[in-house]
Amino acid sequence: MTANDTTSAYDAVLLVSFGGPEGPGDVLPFLRNVTRGRGIPDERLAEVAEHYYHFGGISPINQWCREVIEALRQEFRKAGIDLPIYWGNRNWPPMLVDAVTQMTGDGVKKALALCTSAYGSYSSCRQYVEDINAARAAVGETAPQIDKIRHFFDHPGFVGGFARQLRASLDQIEDRSQTRVVFTAHSIPDVMEECSGPEGARYSDQVAEAAALVAEHAGWTGPFDVVWQSRSGPPAMPWLEPDVNDHLKVLASEGVDTVVVSPVGFLSDHIEVLWDLDNEAKETAAELGLRYLRAGTPTVDADLVGMFRDLVAERVQGAPLRRLGKLPVWDPTVEGCCPARRPPAPEKHRNR
Repeated sequence: MTANDTTSAYDAVLLVSFGGPEGPGDVLPFLRNVTRGRGIPDERLAEVAEHYYHFGGISPINQWCREVIEALRQEFRKAGIDLPIYWGNRNWPPMLVDAVTQMTGDGVKKALALCTSAYGSYSSCRQYVEDINAARAAVGETAPQIDKIRHFFDHPGFVGGFARQLRASLDQIEDRSQTRVVFTAHSIPDVMEECSGPEGARYSDQVAEAAALVAEHAGWTGPFDVVWQSRSGPPAMPWLEPDVNDHLKVLASEGVDTVVVSPVGFLSDHIEVLWDLDNEAKETAAELGLRYLRAGTPTVDADLVGMFRDLVAERVQGAPLRRLGKLPVWDPTVEGCCPARRPPAPEKHRNR
């Protein structure tokens, strides 16, 4: 590693992702990792496992990470960013603790974490920070300091990648007079939503702003909606609504004949995208007589890789923040920011 003025503050970059199984035998152990500490029985996990078995027991996320790392190494060379890239997952190998162990052995003192979630909430941000800190604690006092990047839901590369995919789907529709664009993101419990960001409810605000930016940059001037998908947990606990399947029923009753769904909450084709949208929501649309198109997530291209380069350059080269949105930026690593879900007092509960 060559020390220079632009990268002296950081020794490395760490890509942090959710992780996913890479074969049928990995599926149940992976799901146990994801749900550890929550007391979910294997019988319930076996039901979710079927979603993975439908795709051969392989999640695309690990291969996506490999492609991002290779492209980013090339991009770093062009941009003069002389930093090695490590990779650690939260729930499946390569695990975060192994990546931090390797970084420590390589003499890394300070690293910048590129987390693959664009938004702010406990599950989409704070939990990444907690898992990074847990890996550092497991390695010990010699573990490097690891700083997380900012939220990037409104970065031009993020917006541009989704907008291009949305345009490609819209181009397949000749008569758009009864077309509705529907943006989806992962639902979270209401109590988690109320704790997201400095004033609360920032997660849904960020998703809404990202959706509006993608629609604008795709050239879509018609109506669009923001809905939620992939909820889990006890039925009695309120989560963000409406669910995409319920919303499709409403649209059909209103005379909409074509729906284009853009999973703006997901940076890549997670199993939740492939199963919940390409199977369940698609089947719901077919039952309702709706034409259904699912816009893709961003590909590993100049927009996506350039976005990650920019996020690193902001921290190591002092490059200006590239943002299209107007929501305030806040430091997601502040102690107490976006705490884990907690039951609210009944009189303060808000149904969102």
